[in-house]
Amino acid sequence: MRYISATWRADYVRQAVPVKGCIFCQALKGRDDRATGLLLRGRRNFVMLNRYPYTPGHLMIAPRRHLADFAAAGPAERAELAELLRTALLVLRRAYGPQGFNAGMNLGASAGAGVAGHYHLHVVPRWTGDSNFMPLVGGTRVFIEDLDTTYRKLRPLFHPERRRGSR
Repeated sequence: MRYISATWRADYVRQAVPVKGCIFCQALKGRDDRATGLLLRGRRNFVMLNRYPYTPGHLMIAPRRHLADFAAAGPAERAELAELLRTALLVLRRAYGPQGFNAGMNLGASAGAGVAGHYHLHVVPRWTGDSNFMPLVGGTRVFIEDLDTTYRKLRPLFHPERRRGSR
């Protein structure tokens, strides 16, 4: 696959440090939510940006517990995940106005899970024509914004109470 030069990402790439262990557990332990792309910490799950998004606004919802098997999640974990999916859809509609969504899990390495030990739900905004000739013919993906811009756009929408309190 070829890539289009994005010199504005140079600082991000230079600062990127390979994560040892689980990226989800590391993000939860961190204190800098912006650096990890963590948008919302729920009681049992959390929402974070995908560092390698398919489209702008590509989110992941994962349990706070390091758990590989969704079937082993408790009722409260499953219920909160469903409510966070609802919240994510509302936030992404407001921020990006997509025409549709893909939402799904890759459970296990053979199913394509990049992090097989910690299940997570992908939420991907979609637009008619967003899969154009570039990835298919040119082997290239083009994005309309960088991750920091996405984070700054979405974080306040996941925390409306902070906006009201700061006025």
